[in-house]
Amino acid sequence: MKVYYDQDANLSLLEDKKIAVLGYGSQGHAHALNLKDSGMNVCVGLRKSSASWQEAETAGVAVKEVAEAVKWADVIMVLLPDQTQKSVYRTAIEPNLKAGDTLAFAHGFNIHYKEIVPAKEIDVIMIAPKSPGHLVRRTFQQGNGTPCLIAVEQDYSGKAKEMALAWAKGIGGTRAGVIETTFKNETETDLFGEQAVLCGGSAELIKAGFEVLTEAGYPPELAYFECMHEMKLIVDLYYEGGLSRMNYSVSDTAEYGGMTRGPRVITEASKDAMRQVLKEVQDGSFAKEWIAENEQGQPNLQKLREANRNHTIETVGAELRKMMSWLPKKES
Repeated sequence: MKVYYDQDANLSLLEDKKIAVLGYGSQGHAHALNLKDSGMNVCVGLRKSSASWQEAETAGVAVKEVAEAVKWADVIMVLLPDQTQKSVYRTAIEPNLKAGDTLAFAHGFNIHYKEIVPAKEIDVIMIAPKSPGHLVRRTFQQGNGTPCLIAVEQDYSGKAKEMALAWAKGIGGTRAGVIETTFKNETETDLFGEQAVLCGGSAELIKAGFEVLTEAGYPPELAYFECMHEMKLIVDLYYEGGLSRMNYSVSDTAEYGGMTRGPRVITEASKDAMRQVLKEVQDGSFAKEWIAENEQGQPNLQKLREANRNHTIETVGAELRKMMSWLPKKES
């Protein structure tokens, strides 16, 4: 697998382009500010009523309404939530695109599932940092960067890949390394990882461990520390050096206990459930479910959020985190 670095990307491809970043959230602010600091001609596209309008202007970035930004720009990066991209595309983006424009995304959902189908005269690319936006910004300011994925869906100009690499360089990605993929592979692996491991699997494992301990009569505070609080210590070790670094760093007792008991918790049945999750991502049934959920006003999501907020691990954790002066004070 080839990894692209600074010397493989030509930032000058963007120097004579007008660039619009649609959205100023986690990824939006990072892309816009990093490109601005790289010397590019950047504006941010927002709703006039957006609370981020003043924030972006204060940061020194020009701000336009979405339709105006798209009409002005040659390269348009769509960093809006997955569930709003289709409607914004139809009303404000598509009518203002010109032949030869470049349409960019940081996640392939709407392109892969054909919610957005750009005209053939448009380059369609993806630059997906493998990091939250605040780290994309912070590492760039520190002179480093975060790894990125790039992909090309349509190459009308013949230079779509080079443009994707230039964007990755402009936000600092080529300092860390860039890997080429496809919209299909990025979308499907991203959704699976979120659902089966990162946001779904890990949360359910934590809650289940907490429940088993408290049901057995152990204090919920101890259960919280063992199943939630210390998870960060383990994940940081994974991040730094994989499974081997974690096992090297913990006690022999923890290593042996984990290796012998972990497979009894995550079994072949668990993997079968993961395979079903992956199938629903691959065949588009999850995408259809999520699209329908949004069309109905997110009723199931709201119920699930409420149930999650009311779980004992959340109420206990909110109190225990008050002891930790180093943590951000805002509770979500």
